[in-house]
Amino acid sequence: MRKTLLGLLGTVGLLLGLASPALAFEPVNVVHTEKVQAGPYNLTVGFSTWPVKAMQSLDFTFAPEDGITGKQGTLTMVWGSELMEDGPLARHPRKREVWGLDIHAMPAPGTWTLRFDIDGPAGPATGELKNLQVMEQPGPPMGLSWAISTIPLFGLIGLIVIAWRRTRSTV
Repeated sequence: MRKTLLGLLGTVGLLLGLASPALAFEPVNVVHTEKVQAGPYNLTVGFSTWPVKAMQSLDFTFAPEDGITGKQGTLTMVWGSELMEDGPLARHPRKREVWGLDIHAMPAPGTWTLRFDIDGPAGPATGELKNLQVMEQPGPPMGLSWAISTIPLFGLIGLIVIAWRRTRSTV
């Protein structure tokens, strides 16, 4: 009885101790920033990984000099001359005082432009971060990565087939 009670208390203690919200997500560490002038608004664009590489997840933060209160905006991502993504600026989920993108990956290498349309107390304005160089995807090509990662799956399927053939009954 005493061991059971101690085990239960230990389990509850571990669950409550390890499940605290502060430990759930690491903070956003901005390692590089760029300045963008959007009319009367000074915007600091932060990157959690630098240099930016294609298909590599990173955090983007977009911080107006005087905060995001009373402002709204949209972010347009342009690759070369092709519109890739367009959407409203939203609070970063782990850094609530700024706008941002959480674990976002640029889909292709090349030259990107981030266009910001901001509407706030000083009126609407547009600014661009031009010539953002996105490098090639790190590591092996995606097809090779997928092929290597499926080897255990094929091994498991083979093991199941062998076990099934050895254990089925002959009638």
